[in-house]
Parts: sequence; structure tokens; C-alpha cells
Amino acid sequence: MQKVLQEDDVVHIGYDVFQVSGSNTNWVIIKDGDSCTLVDTGYPGDHDALLASLDAVGLSPRSVVAVLVTHAHNDHIGSAERLRLACDAPVLMHHEEVPHARRIHLNQVSTGQVLAQAWRPGVIPWAVHALRAGGKAHVPVLAPQALPAMDALDLPGAPVPIHTPGHTAGHSAYHLPDRGIPITGDALVTAHPTSRRSGPQLLHDMFHTDRSRALDALEAIELVDAEVIAPGHGPAYRGLPKEAVALVRTRAEK
Repeated sequence: MQKVLQEDDVVHIGYDVFQVSGSNTNWVIIKDGDSCTLVDTGYPGDHDALLASLDAVGLSPRSVVAVLVTHAHNDHIGSAERLRLACDAPVLMHHEEVPHARRIHLNQVSTGQVLAQAWRPGVIPWAVHALRAGGKAHVPVLAPQALPAMDALDLPGAPVPIHTPGHTAGHSAYHLPDRGIPITGDALVTAHPTSRRSGPQLLHDMFHTDRSRALDALEAIELVDAEVIAPGHGPAYRGLPKEAVALVRTRAEK
């Protein structure tokens, strides 16, 4: 199933920063003139929508200087390898995520785990949608690269990686200090089809490799100086990270 980009799927959340809604997942375009950094790429079925989103902000696939990966689940790396091959754009991630991106191993919710939660509202519709969007497709990144440093990267937007393990071992957020925006991937989300809640929250336990570490990783996000959070799922959150994290922790205790 191919996602068709709608006009309101591309949201300007900060200076030359655009959050794009794909098939129940987001990617972020950080623009700098006629070039950009792309953070995540959606499902495999989001490829055409991804290209359309670049066009919508005045860019082309050749504008992508690099793809930054928060983590290597299919709904976040669906087009990463295609961009690497077509545009010669390196695909960068935390070194612990590299073998996951290569599919040497797979840290992803299993069919059995999904079936065990099938009684929950939203789980079956989400699972069907995910399958149709390419959630179980084989889309490894064949030449992923480890981040050269955990300091500001020499890329459009000068993103600063933040290791936020728990969802996966190498999960990372990316902070844009000059633009006051952390891109949190699945370390912190604001909505998901399997959740009845809206606003800052963790994904359901079945999605995390280590839920305890995922909770601990929130401290790194809490310390970020920002006014807008770009999550991996759900709309951007406008508010202080410490307020968002406090709400996530309160909800996680219930």
C-alpha cells in the first residue's frame, strides 16, 4: 500500500524544519538552502510520499546530504537504502544500531507478541495497516555507517545525536540546538494507533526491547533546551521537554 501525501501531512515546526506524517509514522526534513538532512524515512510504502514531501518544501532527492536513523525498524528505514543507492546519501546511526540496520539481527515486535495483545483496541487495525505498508518487508541498509561522533554533526541543521536506548539498543534522538527541537523517534511519541492516549507517552511495552532502559533514556531528552518536540509517531509537541517527560513518566506508572 502506497501512502499518498496530503497537504496537511507536511508541518513546519521550526526554522526550516518540517515534520512529515507518513503511514502512522513520521520523518523530519531539516532544510538548509537547497540541501537537507533527513531523519528517518517511514515505511517502505511511504517512498512516493517521502519524495513528494521533499518536493513540497522545494527540494529533490539529490538535496539529501545524509539520512539520520533514530532506529532500524521498518517504519523508520523503509526508504533508507533506496536513497543511499539513488542519491549517494550516507545512512548514519548509533554504532549499536548498525547490525540491526543490516538485519544481522532484528529487534522488532514479533507476530506472537502482537497476537497476544490483539484484544486491545487498535492493535489489529494497526497490524493490518503496518503489513500493507511494508512492516514485514526485508529492507536492510546494506552499508550503514556509525555516527562519527556524538557531537554536532557537519550536516544541515548541525544535529546533535543523543543515545536513547531501550526501544532498541542503538536508538538515538537528534537535537537541533539552534532551532530548539529534539527529534525523539520512538523514545517519546505523542500518539499511536495502539494507544487511546494523546500527548507525550511511551509506546506500548511490546514495542520496546528494554522498557526499563527506555524510561531511563528519557532523562537525556528531559535535559534538552527546546520548545518543540518532533516525535516518531503523532503530532509535534509544543512545550518544554521536561514537562513532556514528566507526563510520560506519570503515565508509565499507571
